[in-house]
Amino acid sequence: MCAALAVPLPALAQPQPGKISNDVVKIGVLTDMSGQFSHEAGEGSVTAVKMAVEDFGGKVLGRPIEVIVADHQNKTEIAIAKAKEWFDVDHVDMIANLINSAVAIGVAGVAREKNGIAIVNGSGSSRLTGDACTPNSIHYAYDTYALAVGTGNELIRQGKKRWFFLTADYAFGHALEADTATVVKAGGGEVVGAVRYPINTLDHGSFMLQAQGSKADVVAVAGSGTVFINAVKAARDFGLTQSGKQVLAGLLVWITDIHAMGLQAAQGLVLTNAFYWDRDEETRAFSKKFEARMGRKPHMGDAGDYSSTMHYLKAVQAAGTDEAQAVMAKMRELKVNDFFAKGGTIRADGRFIHDMYVYQVKTPAESKGPWDYYKLVSVIPGEKAFRPLSESACPLVKKP
Repeated sequence: MCAALAVPLPALAQPQPGKISNDVVKIGVLTDMSGQFSHEAGEGSVTAVKMAVEDFGGKVLGRPIEVIVADHQNKTEIAIAKAKEWFDVDHVDMIANLINSAVAIGVAGVAREKNGIAIVNGSGSSRLTGDACTPNSIHYAYDTYALAVGTGNELIRQGKKRWFFLTADYAFGHALEADTATVVKAGGGEVVGAVRYPINTLDHGSFMLQAQGSKADVVAVAGSGTVFINAVKAARDFGLTQSGKQVLAGLLVWITDIHAMGLQAAQGLVLTNAFYWDRDEETRAFSKKFEARMGRKPHMGDAGDYSSTMHYLKAVQAAGTDEAQAVMAKMRELKVNDFFAKGGTIRADGRFIHDMYVYQVKTPAESKGPWDYYKLVSVIPGEKAFRPLSESACPLVKKP
């Protein structure tokens, strides 16, 4: 008798080259749909991802592309549970947006565990490409290091050496304060004080009194969302900026924030951004299409969600499969040349490298109409905007 040969069967859970798992490429937009960051993500991020899918043609490798949405409610445990459900049960291939840095860091870990992909546009913590980096996640639009380099260096250049931080008490705020403080000290400045506030606070009165009392040249708001807007309004109510002795710096400013508070309150703010709708003909063309659907201009999160989704789908097409590591390899290999970035590349730590821009908010007299809010101060080349690999804490980066 001949011994039977054991023929190994392929693992059914893993797609083979040239194959799409479950005959559909599924993208999950995990974002803040109703909370304080919903204006910086929410429906805008969903719209941007869906626009990219539509512009790609709705199919990849002959299979349909499906977009599903969930609200993480700014709760990390909800986000992690939803990510696990999406990867395990709903067979989601890529999770997009991920505003709220604690959420993004948690979901990036799940993507690594489940061999899915996470692309972060809403969140800023530089830890995402530092100690919290993974081979399955990409940090796309901006990060706290780039914001710090842009705004910090510009104000130091203007002679604003004494800094006081008003910092949101969560992962993003902490990272933004730390990165900016490093830039300030490297430029010969000093941090004269800091206070941390709960992200759900509404009254900034006591914080502004501390900021005024510090005699700082710059009061830097390391936070985002409605709390940032409230802080800027409070600064004006307390006369902090009108005195001419102190400058208010928004370390993360979305154009929707400026629109919400108005130029009267926001004028003069120095900020760093990855995208402005009125930068050139390509940005204006994308913004016109986006505004037709959302009723507002896009910000860097929206633009990043569109650009990164399009790049992801091109990588699936080029890889011939939706298997995560094959797609990640193609995303690192292919350059991004679109309205968002020219010659953009993804590094080993997951950081997407592209130019950043320093702007100043116009005065009401300078603005020519709705959404005409920024004037360009300087362009920061991508290789200088983001933390160099030589300083990276990412374990995926090979040290010399």
